[in-house]
This record gives sequence, structure tokens and C-alpha cells, in this order.
Amino acid sequence: MNIIKARNLACPIDGERLEYREKQLVCENGHVFDIARHGYVNLLPVQHKRSKHPGDSKAMVSARAHFLNSGSYEPVANKLAQIVFSQIADNKETCFMDAGCGEGYYFDYVLNDLEGKKVCHDLSFIGLDISKAAIAEAAKRNKQITWVVGTNRQPPVESASVDVVLCVFGFQSFEGFHKILKAGGRLILVEPGPDHLKELREIIYTEVKKTDPPDLSYLEEMGYSMLDRQPLQFKTGVINNEQINNLLIMTPHFYRASKQGREAAGNVQELDVTVDVVFRTLEKK
Repeated sequence: MNIIKARNLACPIDGERLEYREKQLVCENGHVFDIARHGYVNLLPVQHKRSKHPGDSKAMVSARAHFLNSGSYEPVANKLAQIVFSQIADNKETCFMDAGCGEGYYFDYVLNDLEGKKVCHDLSFIGLDISKAAIAEAAKRNKQITWVVGTNRQPPVESASVDVVLCVFGFQSFEGFHKILKAGGRLILVEPGPDHLKELREIIYTEVKKTDPPDLSYLEEMGYSMLDRQPLQFKTGVINNEQINNLLIMTPHFYRASKQGREAAGNVQELDVTVDVVFRTLEKK
């Protein structure tokens, strides 16, 4: 397996292909983007931002990194890696993009898993997230991945140039994904199932509702077809107070819960948590 730099990044201003020039990316119209010291590039122009610092904060990124590095979610990463490997065509250059990659745990796991497999062609990896703090952390994790600050709504990638898009607990923009996927390209979604983190939710909410992943049948009109659906459920094993708080901070529940709910979770010393996840693979026709 030969891992190459992504050659399909596009200028977020005019959409033209970006070329590497020493420590910069430059399009033919002269727009220049510096590659940061840690190796990532910021392709999120001001006009695409909805706040000064969009996406996860440094505190959320740190909490997620500490929790995921503990291995509590490794079965999720392992299942994802298996599904990704099954999507690779023989003897064909393949470009992967993790849309909403966060601090890079899952994409790094997938790449390392593929390195142990017999893949005999060029692979490129683009990790995309709107949070600069997340991408800065991801860039420390793996130097073989092209890490990019950008938005899923308007990915700074050439049209029809990506073979496989991953979206792991991330913001789903099917219009953005559709634009960059090749015909026959695959979209792999990882989403919470109805019992996901139910023990934690029972602590922070007065009422807990079970919600299935959203119905995606409407995507047929956009040209997607559902290829596969695989559930995964397991228990984390007992996690301590620090990890309970890291788990809460890294999820949307931290903002949805009341102050009393957050305080209640903060007082729990040990918890064995259910992880309930659904993997869905779609194809762009």
C-alpha cells in the first residue's frame, strides 16, 4: 500500500485545484493557503463561518481525545475499519475523506488497519473538520493524512473526486457529500442507535427517549441507494468519574442537558455504559 498526499483539494474561493508549493497550497488564480507547522491547512474562508471559532472547542477536543485513546470505543473503530476495507476496489487508486473527523481517532485507526492488509495501490486520506482545534490535534496523531479545516456543507475538494466518504457521529451534509463523491462512490455513516449511552442519559435527563437513526429513503431522489446496514452494541465496561465527564463533554448531551443534569453526571464515580451504534453504507448511483 502506498499512501500519497491528496491531489484533489480545491480552492474554497474559486473551486480551482490546489497545488503543493513548498509549505503552501496555491490555485491557478493565485489564492495561497499556508500549511501550518503541524502539517494541516486551513481552507475555511471567513464567509463560510457562522461564528468566530466554529466547531468543537479545545476543551471538547481534549475530552474526546482522552476518552477515545482509552480504547472504550475501539469496537466502533474496528467495525468501521472492516467496512472501509470491504469498499476498496482492486488495483484502483482510492481517495477517502472523513467528513467531521474531529481529533482524528477513527481515521487514524482505519489507516493503520489498512496498512496491515494487502492493498496494492495508491491511497489518499483527507480528514476534514470545521474545528481548527480538532484538526490541529488530529495533525499530531498521523502525518500521512491530509488534514484540512473546512466545512461539510462546502468541502474544499474537487467535484466527483472522492471514492469513500466517512461521517462518524458528524454533521451530515448530503448535498456536500454528493458533490465530491464519484459515481459509484460510497458514503459510510456511523450514527447512534436507540440505546446509545442510555445509562448516562438516564442520569442527566428526567425522561429518556429511544430514537432510531433518521430515515434516509428520501436520498433516493438525490441518487443514493442503501447498500448495507449493520448494528453494533456493547458495554464499555466500568469507566471512572474522569472518563464519565470526558464522555459527556464530547457529546451533544453536554449542551442539551440542564445544569442539574450535568452536575448529576459529574458526581457519578463509576458507570458501565451501553454503546449502541448503526453503520449504514450508501452508494452514489
